Amino acid sequence: MKILAINLHPLKSSAIRPVEAAQVQLRGLVDDRSWMVVDGDGTAVTAREVHALFRITSDTARTDPQVTSALRLRAPGLPPLEVDEPVDGDRVEVQLFSQRLGALPAAAEAHEWVGRAIGREDVRLVWCPDPSARRLDPAHARAGDHTAFADGYPVTVATTGSLRQLNEWMVSDALERGDEAPDPLPMQRFRPNLVLHCDEPFAEDRWAGLTIGGVRMRNAKPNERCVMTTIDLSSLDTGKEPIRTLARYRRSGSKTLFATNLIPDSTGEIRVGDEVLAH
Repeated sequence: MKILAINLHPLKSSAIRPVEAAQVQLRGLVDDRSWMVVDGDGTAVTAREVHALFRITSDTARTDPQVTSALRLRAPGLPPLEVDEPVDGDRVEVQLFSQRLGALPAAAEAHEWVGRAIGREDVRLVWCPDPSARRLDPAHARAGDHTAFADGYPVTVATTGSLRQLNEWMVSDALERGDEAPDPLPMQRFRPNLVLHCDEPFAEDRWAGLTIGGVRMRNAKPNERCVMTTIDLSSLDTGKEPIRTLARYRRSGSKTLFATNLIPDSTGEIRVGDEVLAH
């Protein structure tokens, strides 16, 4: 197997930022989901509820060498905004799913900019100053495992073989229903950090972990998919796929599964084209 693509998302739920190389830390890929939008109560705001977040492009110096601040935000109809790390501010408590976390709010102009970009006034931009405080589900992780503002685990990985199989299922099911064959879904619908070239569909179900160069990662659990995958990233319209098809072929209880979650056990650099060893 080889790495086909590496993706960062400096602001949670913002546009995918492909890179040629990334630094892996125990918390995940450096600069991935270090920032998040929250509402007036401190609850995470994601593209599940506010599709317009997909229209925001967030960059750091790792995704665009021209960026000189901690974060640059861009969105249609708005001037770019440079955001500094709020290292001297007072921490606030935010909620991401069932977890309460400490975060640092950005400057007021950043809150206003994000509000204009997504059409809401009750939002703030926050930064994760200490990913080590965000512990993972002990049912699938070890003591000390941690991440920043990812949904649940540090790194997500998907394979070309699994996507090919999913798209084939979608076509065969549509024809079985008497519907028109759908266009194939792009990998971007699933927003993985790593895309691996692997011909065997769902080989990831059997992995104990991966080694990429000197970087070792454990396979924690399959990735549970939600309505975010049904949003067309161009039109922002919502459809039934891929959840309808995953519910038929990749269901576990009430969950639908695609891709898998990894937890780093070591650090280092990974690059597009690197060989990947599964074990």
